[in-house]
Formats: sequence, structure tokens, C-alpha cells
Amino acid sequence: MFIGHFAPAFIAAAVSPQSPRLGTLFVAAQLVDWGFFALALIGVEKLRVDPEASALVPLDLYHMPYTHSLIGAGIWALACLAVVAILHRNVFAGLMAGLVVVSHWLLDWVVHVPDLTLNGQPPKFGLGLWDYPWVAIPLELALTLGAFVFYLRRTRGPAGPPAVLLGVLLLLQAVNWFGPHPEAAGPFLYVQALIAFAILTALAAWVGENRWLKKRGDLAFALQ
Repeated sequence: MFIGHFAPAFIAAAVSPQSPRLGTLFVAAQLVDWGFFALALIGVEKLRVDPEASALVPLDLYHMPYTHSLIGAGIWALACLAVVAILHRNVFAGLMAGLVVVSHWLLDWVVHVPDLTLNGQPPKFGLGLWDYPWVAIPLELALTLGAFVFYLRRTRGPAGPPAVLLGVLLLLQAVNWFGPHPEAAGPFLYVQALIAFAILTALAAWVGENRWLKKRGDLAFALQ
């Protein structure tokens, strides 16, 4: 899953005025993937290109114990919770960010072929919807668009920034699904992924700075 991971970020940003801003929650949504590709750059976690890995994603994610085990994701979530709570001086903000981090493992479990673990060791888990594109593609789009609409309905602000964000999300997802597949794993692939995350996070931060959470009576107040 790619842009579907941002669905919890949209929802978390819109549930409370104490929630972190959207840019922070976009980092939380992909924090374990930030970690994975950074660790892959130095050879700690590993993947390889394999067209037979699944029908939709030609990547064999065969060694990622520190980011895509449930315990590993939980540690990243606790770290994120602590940092956000301290920076915001608000435990609720930290809790929302931590939950968004954990949601990454749960959403991956739905679509990944079995390559996720509980503690970095077998057995491996994954429902394997990537082998059923006619299910995985509508599911990811529905999650993302549903959460995006929820965010817009709960907030006020100019329409331009969220429209740009959504357009870039859909464009990058289309490239991910239908663009040419990488020939081999390596630094170029890993840096590409990190750049994509950075672009989306910057756009989400722009959106979050220009939207306000609605109150009863159609008033609005600034998101934290």
C-alpha cells in the first residue's frame, strides 16, 4: 500500500483541534517506510526486484525486521508518540501520531503477500491482496478518497492546496501501479521513494497550514 497509508493521517488531523497538523501526520503515516528505505540504503534491511513477488508489486521485501515487524512498528510508534507529545506539549497529539504509525503495519497486512512478521522472525503474515489488483486498487483508492473527503468536510480553507495534494497523490500512485517497474533494487530506487515521501509531506504541510477545523455553528479554529 502507498497512498492508502495517508488515510489515517487525514482522519487523525480532522478529529480534534489537539491533533497534530497534517504534515506531521503524513510523516507518521510513512515513518516505517522512511526508516525502511533509509536502512536499505546502508544495507540493514533488504528487498529485491522480483516480478513473481505479487501481481501488483514486483518487490520481494524479504528482510525488514526493524520496520515492518509489529514490534518494530510499535517501537517506531512509541518514539513518534514521545517526540510529538514533547514538541506539542500534548499527550493526545502524541497518541494520535503514534496510532497513525501503527496503522501502517495493519494496512500493509491487508495487501502484502506474507512478508510481515511479529518480531522479525517467521512466521510471516499478509492477506495478499496485491495478488488481486481488481480488489487492491479500488480498496486503496476508496480508503484515500474517503479519508480525504472526511478531512475536507471537517475543515475549512482554500480549495487549491488540497486539490494539488490529491492530484499529486493520485499521480504518484498511478506511476507506482502502472509505470515501468524498476530493473533492480539499489540506491536509486530507495532515494526515489524517499523523495516521493518528502514531496507529499511538504504538500501536506502546506495544506495543514491553510485549513482550520470546523466547530459547531460553522466557525473554525486553527489545527494544532
